[in-house]
Amino acid sequence: MKRVTTCSLLISLLLTLSSHAKACEVALALTVDISGSVDRKEYKLQMNGLAGALRDPTVAQALVTRKAALMLVQWTGTSRQVVSLNWQRMTDFDQVENFASKIETTPREWRNFSTAIGDALIFTSNKFAEVKKCKRKVIDVSGDGYSNEGIAPLAIRAQLVDAGFTINGLAIEGSSDNLTQYYFDHVIAGAKSFVMTANTFDEYPKRIKQKLFREVTNQVASQITNNNKL
Repeated sequence: MKRVTTCSLLISLLLTLSSHAKACEVALALTVDISGSVDRKEYKLQMNGLAGALRDPTVAQALVTRKAALMLVQWTGTSRQVVSLNWQRMTDFDQVENFASKIETTPREWRNFSTAIGDALIFTSNKFAEVKKCKRKVIDVSGDGYSNEGIAPLAIRAQLVDAGFTINGLAIEGSSDNLTQYYFDHVIAGAKSFVMTANTFDEYPKRIKQKLFREVTNQVASQITNNNKL
């Protein structure tokens, strides 16, 4: 009887360890601005930049190690947000490559509408019910302009923080004055939240790689500018 009990305890311990090893440490929603100020070339720079960032060995390793869950959202004006790629767990490098490949071929949903950051945040946050077992809930917002339609992001970010979300930003400068500061003051929120700057859309691929690595590894927060490197 003692031998059976010991064996049962060992099996239980192994199952527990296996469960912890497979636990999702972070659910990360990648939200992409496709408002009217983003042209076709800039849209492709964002999508190809995201795909390339996921394929970076340091980013891919971090995603797999933490069994991250990823989702892709396109957003523009009020009532115009869509889940382009639903939640997918990054359990191995094949899953990372699969998600990156899908991003590269994701068609654009809209072209000529406004910028509703607050509405995008609410829409995206509601999708996290599908990954409620993940330890951290992070919304990655990238865009090239101020919110000019719908609910102001500043009006709802405290509510999202109370619900356990972290909101990080990638401000693509050029179309709006001092967009990085706007993201810092109005958009980002939560534990260890931060904003990064891409001075142009051409700089986006490099910055999104840095941003993803930092989001997945959950490093110490501070405001990051375009001078920072991995």
